Amino acid sequence: MKMIIAIIRPEKLQCVKDALKAEGVHGMTITNVRGRGEQSGIKFTTRVGEFCVDEIEKVKLEIVIDDVLEDAAIAAIKESADTGHMGDGRIFVLPVERSIKIRTEE
Repeated sequence: MKMIIAIIRPEKLQCVKDALKAEGVHGMTITNVRGRGEQSGIKFTTRVGEFCVDEIEKVKLEIVIDDVLEDAAIAAIKESADTGHMGDGRIFVLPVERSIKIRTEE
């Protein structure tokens, strides 16, 4: 099993969820997060002056899937979250040693 952690733009969330559903991936945890990557924030210029917002709103998806779905899930996230601009996000893949359902202990 693998855990895919994807950090994406908030406006791309529905597109990513739809793409994952089409690949047979239904379960996920969604968290609203803030952070920054290579872009180091966004600079705004107003009448008062210039200021930088260095923590940008993002959405974090955590998905645990079988190994056979890993490549399809990554491709679905990449294709549906891509805008072609800096700040589209990151995908991390981690091994999962065990997964236990609380109700059934499977």
